[in-house]
Order: sequence, then structure tokens, then C-alpha cells
Amino acid sequence: MTAIYTITSELHDEKTVSAATQAFLESLNIDYVMQGADFSTFGQHALDLIYVRTGGTEGIFKRLLPQLQTQTQRPLRLLTSGKSNSLAASMEILSYLRQQGLRGEIIHGAADYIRRRVQLLEQAGEALLRLRGCRLGIVGAPSDWLIASDADREAVSRKLGIELTDIAMEELLEDERLKIKDERLCGSSGAEAIYHALKAIVGRHGLQGFTIRCFDLLTAVKNTGCLALAKLNSEGTVAGCEGDVPALLSMTIVKALTGVSGFQANPAKINPQTGEMIFAHCTIPLNMVEHYELDTHFESGIGVGIRGYMKTGPVTIFKVSGDLQRCFVAEGELVRNEAKPDLCRTQQVIRLNDASQAAYFLTQPIGNHHIVVPGHHAETLKAIMEE
Repeated sequence: MTAIYTITSELHDEKTVSAATQAFLESLNIDYVMQGADFSTFGQHALDLIYVRTGGTEGIFKRLLPQLQTQTQRPLRLLTSGKSNSLAASMEILSYLRQQGLRGEIIHGAADYIRRRVQLLEQAGEALLRLRGCRLGIVGAPSDWLIASDADREAVSRKLGIELTDIAMEELLEDERLKIKDERLCGSSGAEAIYHALKAIVGRHGLQGFTIRCFDLLTAVKNTGCLALAKLNSEGTVAGCEGDVPALLSMTIVKALTGVSGFQANPAKINPQTGEMIFAHCTIPLNMVEHYELDTHFESGIGVGIRGYMKTGPVTIFKVSGDLQRCFVAEGELVRNEAKPDLCRTQQVIRLNDASQAAYFLTQPIGNHHIVVPGHHAETLKAIMEE
């Protein structure tokens, strides 16, 4: 929901200003709740707009600013119609915000532009609200080869409202279902046992998601977590591989926006000239595929891996850094699914819409894992990360 708050100079006639306000807001054709000059709930909505209705409001805003800073850390957005010197006042206010090292934006222009901008920011804000209070587990430490894939927990808490909690790998391995020492743990029944053991951890710790140091399972129980992660993701629990925390954060953001966790995968091959890439991994959320097959885990040749076939069409590739200072977003097309024997079992050939973005993977990548999600969501994902 978008909430609109107002600041108005006392020098202007309220009746005239109110009539102009009604006409302007009706022209935008947006859903909103009008809060007027009562800022007590500011910061609690998907989008909070400060409608600068007239000029002469700079001093009012300056006095109001300390209160606003205690209520939100998001950019302060000034809506203006341009009537009664409201744009000039908004520009002075925004300049003051910049001088204070604060972020802000003037939303002004044709009705269609304002409506699209408001809808985009509201969508991003709704996703951020869904992230608040999320509790994500790290089952075991990140895999040894993920030397660039830890997270700044304070930044994650401050910016996204997400709590990261450590869970010892031993807690999983001590589950009675995983103590069977015979061939039953090696096939699909063992993969199901891992699923139930992980689901129990999710319940005990009140998790909305987790990442697991899954390669430890290969030696501990002679099986993999691929099927468990595929099922848990499809049930609404974000479940990531290899203890990769930035990938887990990326999946959680994607889930808050789109409703699916996304496909955590490695780029296996890149053509920088055409922007065509192959992404591969041995698990994918079952609610993202049209059909799937069970195979072995690629690297080890044991356990259960998932070969999933996602519907071809528009996709978005996304990744955030562990300190949330960087993100990568690119749109493209899933051209085809493949099933080559020399790659992780789920394989997607994706062609980027902008081939020049392929250079990012070879010059400044954010780790190796990236998240593939159906549909084109780049604009909204960028808006989320700019909040």
C-alpha cells in the first residue's frame, strides 16, 4: 500500500489547495491511503510519499526531518504536481537532503510516468516488507572453495531486516533418520531422509530459509541434499547449496518479489560476443520446472541429483554481494534446457538481452553462484537494492 503525507504552507488557501490536491491525485489513478499532515505512521508502508503541495514548505520539512529519520532508513520521496511553486520547494528540500548525506527523490512529471514510478516503488517496498523478520539458517560453514561468499550480518540486518543464524552440521547428522548404516541411505529413500531431517531443523529454528554445506553429506551419509532442497524450495522454504550465504540472500530477495526461490547455478560456459551462457546445478525448485528426472549427483556420481526442465522464455539473472553493496541483474531468454553428461544435472542455455553484460562474469563477478528466475524483473530488483 502507498501512503501519502502532505506538507503545505500556511500562506496558501486550504480550500484551493485541497481542490488541486484531489484533482492531481485522481489524475494519477493509483491506490493510496491519505495520511495528511500526521506522520506518526511514516515508514510503515510499502511506499511512503511526502506530497509537497505548495512552495514555502522547506522550513516545515526541515523541522520534520529528525522525526522521519527515526522512522525509516529508506530514501525520502517527494511527490509534487508542480503547482503553487511545489516543484521549486521540492528541489530545495532535496538539495538539503543531499547536503546531509541523505537519499531522496522528486517524483514529478506526466501522470503516466508518476503512476509507473509509484507502482514500481510500491512493488519493491512490498518485497522489502516481506523480508522483515526473516530468519535464515547457515547449516555448517560455507564450503571451503567459497572464499568470497560470506556475508556482513550487520548490513543484512540493517538493510533487509534479515537475521542470519548458525546451525551446526552435527545437528543435522544426529537426526535418527540419517543414522542408518546401510544401502537405504544411498538412494532415493536416503534423499527423502535428508529432506525430513532438514525440514525438522527448519521447524525447530523457525527458519524461512537456509543454506547447507551440502558436500559434507557425501562422506557422512553417502547421499546429497539435492532432492531435499528441490522439495523444500517448492514448499516455500528458501533452500540454498554449499553454504553460500550471498546466494541464499539473493534467493530470499527473489522469493519475496516473485514467489519462487530461483535456480541457484554456476555459469559453466560463456560466449562474451553473443551473450549466450550455460548455467548448471544438480538441484532446482520443483515448482519452477515443467518436469524433472532423478539422476546421480554430478561431481560424486552418487546420491540423487535433479535434472529439471524449466519452461523456455524470459528470465532474470540476479546476485547480491554479502555486504549488499553490489548487485548484478540481467534479463535474458532461456533458449533451451540440456542434459549433457559432463555437467551438473539441470542445465539451462540462456541468452542475455544485452550481450555486453556477459563481460561482468569474466571481470567483476559476485562469486560463482547466480540465481535464475522466470520472467523479467530487473527493474524491480534494482529498485529493491536501491532502497
